[in-house]
Amino acid sequence: MSSSSVTAATTTNNSTYDYSSLLQAATGASSAGIDVTAAVAAAVAAARGPETAWKSEQTTLTNQTSELTAMQTATTAIQTDMESLNTLTGPLATRDVTSSNSNVVTATAASGTVAGTHTVVVNNVATTGAWYSDLSASSSSTLPSTSFTITMASGSSATISTATSGDNTLAGLAAAINTATDSSGKSLGVTASVISDSTGSRLAIVSNSSGSADDFSISSTNFSGTSWTTPDLPTGETLGANTLTVTVGGTATNFTTTAGETYAQLATAINNAGIGVTATAGSDSNGSNLTLASSDGTTTFSVNQPTFGFTQAEAGANASVVVDGVPITSASNTVTGAISGVTLDLIGASTGGTTTLTVASDSTAVATAVNQFVTDYNTAVGLVNKQFEFSSTTGTEGDLASDPTVIGLQSALQSALNYTYTPSSGTTTVSSLSDLGITQGTDGTLSVDSTTLDAALVNTPGDVQSFFQGASLNGFAANMNNSLSLYLNPGDGAFTLELSSITTQQSDLTSEISNFETNYITPLQTQLTTDLGTAEAALEELPTQMAQINAMLGLTGKSS
Repeated sequence: MSSSSVTAATTTNNSTYDYSSLLQAATGASSAGIDVTAAVAAAVAAARGPETAWKSEQTTLTNQTSELTAMQTATTAIQTDMESLNTLTGPLATRDVTSSNSNVVTATAASGTVAGTHTVVVNNVATTGAWYSDLSASSSSTLPSTSFTITMASGSSATISTATSGDNTLAGLAAAINTATDSSGKSLGVTASVISDSTGSRLAIVSNSSGSADDFSISSTNFSGTSWTTPDLPTGETLGANTLTVTVGGTATNFTTTAGETYAQLATAINNAGIGVTATAGSDSNGSNLTLASSDGTTTFSVNQPTFGFTQAEAGANASVVVDGVPITSASNTVTGAISGVTLDLIGASTGGTTTLTVASDSTAVATAVNQFVTDYNTAVGLVNKQFEFSSTTGTEGDLASDPTVIGLQSALQSALNYTYTPSSGTTTVSSLSDLGITQGTDGTLSVDSTTLDAALVNTPGDVQSFFQGASLNGFAANMNNSLSLYLNPGDGAFTLELSSITTQQSDLTSEISNFETNYITPLQTQLTTDLGTAEAALEELPTQMAQINAMLGLTGKSS
């Protein structure tokens, strides 16, 4: 609106007009003037008509992008399913191994392992070397001064001494053994730990690996000196059946204990023998013990036991197995190579004859893969079908009902289902999806008869694999994959091209809106604000001008 001046009009008969009312009726202004802000906003809103249409188009494009992306994702899932079913290491190649006696041996098989049965007899499993110490009252009880040597089957060794500060308890010995090294600086290959129960504590030492090559021995020097003390016997415990040999001046005397006897009874027997050694039964907070001392304090005697002894619980040994009639030894209970592609896990020795292992197709894995394909296919079909549903609210179909990509995808998904497998020779029980219990409903979605599918997987797994993979990875899976690749290729697939086109359109519309705002709306808003502001200022002066005019007219109209 351009700037203009306001001129008052007059009439005869001394009458006047309320020009402010006329202007209010004409402009919508109040007596105080024009509402510039509201007037400018209304004018700009009307001018934005094209922009509103462009933004509506952007909303449609955004919806199309979302819907196409969802279809692309769903279709990609189908392609992934097909790739899985069309690989030589996928579900169709997965093998399951069942054992007729899982207490003797279990097994796993690599993908593609030849199906069949195998016999296994476990003569003995591989064992780790294991030793345990004499009983001590607790893990923190002080041990007598002694030393012992751990020697591995390889010949490496290390000597441990309780005389070393901190190593004179079971807990200290365990730590010392676990950090011990041989002469070359290598760790021994054994692990020590303290095992406790209601009777007391013992040191247990076990080789880190099973088999005879990792076995070990512990040697302790029998006591020789003028005073010897047994390890503590926990309170309430008694001696077991054993023989203690004490040698003085070359003469050996045996003292035999029976189960249930005490150190006090053994001390009495030694003292009554008069061999020049005095025995004293003692006790402390850790339990009871026996001390032997030279009667004259100088004569040396020896005892056929170390100050702190060890007992071998089990020798490290190799497993002995007969597989399909062939004898095999293994340092580990996990045996590979005996049966191509199969890993045996030895559990225990055979007690009831031969164990049978059966290698077969893993029907569960295949069923899972097939059902996943059906689920993903139905998701894609559902997204496509949604575009052709008529909305009573909008009176239209989906945003992509006439889209070539969607129409083509619908056709590709349908035609791929019609694949029929024909073997180059012989016959097959699986030539179409229906032979696997997969059928199509009126809405295009698939359903699975699990009974039919499971029967095919168990009874004719080879035919199932041939249907999906063909003679050379060219079966149903490859056919479906090829159909979908026209839409999913990252470079020139239909989804990629259309989504790229939509992105370009969105960008163009954004630029168009920006240019429209900059080049038209903003200047218009500025011009209207200026023009209406000028008009408003004029209206604000009008009452004063009208009063002056009325006064003049009144004076002029008086008679003399």
